[in-house]
Amino acid sequence: MSTLSQHVILKKNEDRRLVHGHQWIFSNEIQRITGEPKNGDVVEILRSDGKSLGIGFYNASSLIAVRHLSPIIEEVNEQFFVAKIRNAFELREKLFPGNDTYRVVNGESDFLPGLIIDRYNDYISIQTFSIGMDLRLEMICSVVDAIFSPKGIVERNESLLRTLEGIPIRKNILHGTVAPTIVDLNGVKFTVDILEGQKSGFFLDQRNNRTISKSFAKGASVLDCFSNEGGFGLYAASYGASNVDCVDISEDALIKAKENAAMNSLSNIQFHTADVFQFLENAVKEGKKWDVVILDPPSFTKSKKTVSNAIKGYKEINTNGLRATVPNGIFITASCSHHIEKDTFLQIVQESSSRAGRRIKLLQYSGASPDHPTLPSMPETHYLKCALFSVE
Repeated sequence: MSTLSQHVILKKNEDRRLVHGHQWIFSNEIQRITGEPKNGDVVEILRSDGKSLGIGFYNASSLIAVRHLSPIIEEVNEQFFVAKIRNAFELREKLFPGNDTYRVVNGESDFLPGLIIDRYNDYISIQTFSIGMDLRLEMICSVVDAIFSPKGIVERNESLLRTLEGIPIRKNILHGTVAPTIVDLNGVKFTVDILEGQKSGFFLDQRNNRTISKSFAKGASVLDCFSNEGGFGLYAASYGASNVDCVDISEDALIKAKENAAMNSLSNIQFHTADVFQFLENAVKEGKKWDVVILDPPSFTKSKKTVSNAIKGYKEINTNGLRATVPNGIFITASCSHHIEKDTFLQIVQESSSRAGRRIKLLQYSGASPDHPTLPSMPETHYLKCALFSVE
C-alpha cells in the first residue's frame, strides 16, 4: 500500500520504458496527479492499474515531468544520498585504483538523476540539472564533505539545460577554498581549475580515448583539431610523435595547452589559434597532410531541431579531415551529441569518406570513460562516440 500522499499515475502502457530501465517520465505520459506536489517534491509513481513503480522527483515546469529515483518507497534524506554516492565512489575506486581524479556520480547512469559529481584530487565539483537535486544541494554538499573531506567544493551550475528545469544559472564555492590542481591522467599531467575550467573543470569523458593514438603516434605527424587545453595532442606528443599541430579557436584554451605541454616537457607540439573548419579547408587547398588526424569537436546540436545542420557540420569537418590524412594514415573522430546516435555517426563518417574519395576501415569504436557509465535502455546516456579508422 502506498505511503506517499502525492502520486503520478501513468497512462496505460506508458510504464514500459521505465520498467525496462529508462529514468525519465515525460509530461504526455501522465494520466493524472493526486495531491498537490510542488516542483522538486518526491512523488510515488503508479501504473495505470495502481501498481507502484517507486519514487521520483516531480517538476511540472519541465517536459521531463518525473525523474526516477528508486524502485521502492524510501525517504530521500542524507542517508539516501550517503548510500548512493558511496556506492558510486566505491565503483570508481575499483576503476581507477590509486588515482583521485574521476567522475564520482554520472547522473541517471548512477541512479541519481540530474546530479553530477566530479573529483579532482582534493577538490569536488557538483552540477545539478534537476530541480529536485538543486533543492537538496546543501544536503548533497554535506554528504560529499563527509565522504571525501575535500579542501573545497564548487557548484558549476552554468548549463543552459537548467533553464529547461526552471532553475537559475549559478557558479559558487560551496565549501572550503579552491585552487588549481595538477591531475595525472594515464601518464599525462594537466592543470585543472575547477572554478573556471571547462564544464566541471575538465573533460574527463575522453580520458581513455585520448590514449587511442599510442600505437600509431611514434614518429608520426599529428593534427589535433578542437584540441582545447591539450586533449589528444599532448598524448600523441608524449607517445613520440615527430610533430603535433593543435588547433582551437580559443586562445585562452591554447595558452593553457601550452602550459600543460611545458609541464610535461613536450616540445614536439605547436599551437594554432584558428577556426577548425577554415583551418581544414585551407590545409586541403594547400595539399597539407598528416599521418594521424584527430577530430574532437564540441556538440554541434543541443536539440533534435538542429540535427540536420549538425550533420552538415560533421560531414564537412570529417570530409576535410579525411582529405588531410596521408594514404595508409590514421583518422580519429568523435561526437559528443546524444542526438547523433552511433549508426548516424558512423554513416556520417562513411559518407564523408566517399566525398573525400578515401576508403576507410573501422579499427576501434568506443564511448565515454567507464566513470561515465551508460544505461543500455537509455539512449540519452550514450552521448559520446569515438572511432579509429585506417585510411587508404
